[in-house]
Amino acid sequence: MSDALAGSLAEFQARLLEPGDPWHPWTERVEEARRRFADLIGADADEVAIVSCASEGAYQVASGLAWSPGDAIVTTDLEFPSIAHVWLAQRARGATVRHAVSTGGFATLDGYDQAIDERTRLVSVPLVSFRHGQRLPVAEIAALAHRRGAQVIVDAYQGLGVEPVNVAELGCDYLIGGALKYLLGIPGIAFLYARAGASQDRDPQLTGWFGRADPFSFNPYELDYAKTARRFEVGTPPVPAAYGAVAGLRLISALDPRAVREHIAALTDHLHTELARRGETIASPAAPDARGPQVAIRDTDPERLASFLAARRIMTSPRGELLRLSVHYYNTEADMAAAITAIADYRRTAP
Repeated sequence: MSDALAGSLAEFQARLLEPGDPWHPWTERVEEARRRFADLIGADADEVAIVSCASEGAYQVASGLAWSPGDAIVTTDLEFPSIAHVWLAQRARGATVRHAVSTGGFATLDGYDQAIDERTRLVSVPLVSFRHGQRLPVAEIAALAHRRGAQVIVDAYQGLGVEPVNVAELGCDYLIGGALKYLLGIPGIAFLYARAGASQDRDPQLTGWFGRADPFSFNPYELDYAKTARRFEVGTPPVPAAYGAVAGLRLISALDPRAVREHIAALTDHLHTELARRGETIASPAAPDARGPQVAIRDTDPERLASFLAARRIMTSPRGELLRLSVHYYNTEADMAAAITAIADYRRTAP
């Protein structure tokens, strides 16, 4: 938690106490969050919708497509389950869900190539896999999908803030990111990028007054959808989370994204190399250009290992048979050394 985030949340609390009607500063902060997220990904603010979480953003995209028997969604088993579940739920509406075949535990362009056909309507690609930190070849997959007539949605939650992203370079139609993780905010707010001109079969089925062309017309008889990405929005936005998002996005926007990427690549490479040298089984990609801001190791009891490390103020994330160590720009070589030493200590003492 940064000082900036703590100060922003305190400001939100002060707004509740001071003016009596804080609506105007609230909406200003929400709009700043929208603008800063758009700037981060190289988009226009009108191409960004405020949603409550990544799953809501994925649902808004899926609900706008009219699925016929034989229509397919192509995804990967490296997809974060909360997004994967939205795709699976579309089977009740007639969609077929296919998983691109992984090779050696990693997603490949060939796997997507085999799964995408002329009946594919939506292709889902994580920017970075939550499972072990693989950076997927998003731009290549997107180009392939477009050649076969499918739209592309990218879940950037696991890397946005430390991986440079430009939606035009990725070539995606939709992209989802949230304020928690690497954007240094809090849960409760996410962002859905919808490329200007990206077509949908029908208007979003989940809607509310902020999805209107004029939310303040207060007209209960007319459902006038906004012409911009705001059509995907629903009710009153998550204001406290927007304050947190802006605090994090301000910090991120002050950095050179290429310098961030280079710094993190150097740290993860050192972490990967040293852990492997000491006998750890690494689940993350060995090639630096295929690795995101994470190194994952295999363990028979990741929860126990995570607790051991947490007692030494090293915060990690156990998932299944893997323990994930995630790196941010503020991390240093000393942090990597501390983690490497602590894991070695655990191996000497664990039964």
